[in-house]
This record gives sequence, structure tokens and C-alpha cells, in this order.
Amino acid sequence: MKFIHLTDTHVTGDGLLYGQNPAARLAVAVQSINAEHGDAAFVVVTGDLTHWGDADAYARFSNEIGNLHMPVHLMVGNHDDTGAFSETFPDTPQDKNGFVQTAIDTEAGRFLLLDTTAPEGHGGAYCAARRDWLRGHLETPEDPILMFMHHPPCPVGIAAMDRIMLQDAEAFHAVIAPHTARIRHLFLGHVHRAIWGNWRGISYSCMRGLNHQVALDLDAPADRISGTFEPPANGVVLLGDDQVTVHLHDFTDRSERFDL
Repeated sequence: MKFIHLTDTHVTGDGLLYGQNPAARLAVAVQSINAEHGDAAFVVVTGDLTHWGDADAYARFSNEIGNLHMPVHLMVGNHDDTGAFSETFPDTPQDKNGFVQTAIDTEAGRFLLLDTTAPEGHGGAYCAARRDWLRGHLETPEDPILMFMHHPPCPVGIAAMDRIMLQDAEAFHAVIAPHTARIRHLFLGHVHRAIWGNWRGISYSCMRGLNHQVALDLDAPADRISGTFEPPANGVVLLGDDQVTVHLHDFTDRSERFDL
């Protein structure tokens, strides 16, 4: 089974963001996915669909993401606005408390798409109501689990991003800990970097954003985030019975290909 992990598109209603055009970057990503990975089962976008959370930006995002030739599952991040998002995408599932999270059963197991947005600020939250929802979906059925969330539940070594990671990480972990053996992988956004690791026995990967990245500066203070224009990327994920493989795809790379 193949699917695509896309994150942090940061589309704006008009104009540029840090001198770049995030909607144009998204259009190129969609073209690449259709042309090179048209056999993917679906695309998951792990939040920060827009930069300001305004209606015009969601309309622009919708126009571009609607060109995908396969289903797409959308999530929200700290730059999104749930109300404006829901007006543009009213069919996106929400739980009974209005959080944008859902469970998708596939041949490879149960995909859990979580809503880690907080009422204020850029740090992540996973309140008691959301933890109850997650607990229920982890208990049945006894299938393998793949989890998707915008905010990492663990530090990655970049102080400013660690300051705005998931703030309820310990409470979140208490819910998932009994199911660690079933959780095949965590797919994360928010950090705007390609990062792979293991958190308390669970493998995870973060993926680059489309418009801009966070610099790999492990000595920067917690009150400063340095950005870069490293190439955008998406994740091409291959799932087997006993393996999860995540390829980082620099889809704008136009360097020459040759036989080795």
C-alpha cells in the first residue's frame, strides 16, 4: 500500500509569503503526485493548510488540492482556523466535540488523524475530550495503528519548535502507552524539517513544508525561529506487512538523471 504524506502548505489568500508563492508550490506538489505517484491510495495533509486561517486562503487551497486524482484527508494545525476550514470543507469528519479528527480503516490498519490545535497560541494541545475519543478508537478493533498529528509529542532539539510542541505530551502518552506494540508509526508536521526518530518505542517521521523550512540550528534560543528555503518535499510512504518505509521526495529537483 502506498500513500502520500503532505504537510504545512501555508497557503495565503493572495500575495506572497516570505517572498514565495505557497499556492504555486502546492500546485507543483499536486502535479508531481498525480504524475509520479498516481497509484497512491490517498494523500494525508497534516495541518497548517493555510498561513492565516482566512476564507480566501482556504478557497485557494481547495482549488489546488482539488486537482489531486486520489482521495485526500485533511487535518488542521496551529495556523488553521477550524471555523473557516469547516465552511470550505464541510464534509471533513469531526468528532462529537467539533475537533477535526477521524479514524480510517484500511488494509494496512487503522489510521488515526488527530486534532492537536490549541484555543490560543502555536503550541499543541490534546485535551481530555480528545483523549477520550482516542482511547475509544485505540481499544477496538485490535488492528495495527498509524497515527497522524500536526504537533510532535516529543522534542526534536530545535528549542523554539520544542517550546511549541504538544503541551499535553505526558497525558497523551498515557493514553497510547498500552498500545505501543500496535502503533506502527507517527506521522508529524509543524517542524518544517525532515526528521526521523523513535519516541518511547514508537517510530516517527516529520516532513518538510512546501513554502519554507525551519533551519537546522540546534543552538538557537527558544525565542527565535530561523527559516530557510530548502526545497519543499512530500513523503512517499510504502506499507508492508512488516515494514513502514518513508521516502522523502524533493519533487522540485530537476537535476539530471543518469545510469550508475
